[in-house]
Amino acid sequence: MEKAVDMPIAEAEKEKSQFVKNSVLYKEFLAEREEILKHKWIESEKAGKDIGFERALLDWIVKHRSNWRERRRREARTEQAAS
Repeated sequence: MEKAVDMPIAEAEKEKSQFVKNSVLYKEFLAEREEILKHKWIESEKAGKDIGFERALLDWIVKHRSNWRERRRREARTEQAAS
């Protein structure tokens, strides 16, 4: 009987989770995180050691974030114009 009660809650959580995963904001977060991880790898290779996520994050924000965001906006506008 307990499972019957839990099913709607589990389904609601699954739908909420899917909504978040499909949101533009979440997709942008994932894309930005991927860029930070790439930056971390590159800078760690240059340093000859793992520089850590926080250092990579701060360095990427200072050096690359604004250009990256602007490029993403331009690409999104181009895609919208094409469709």
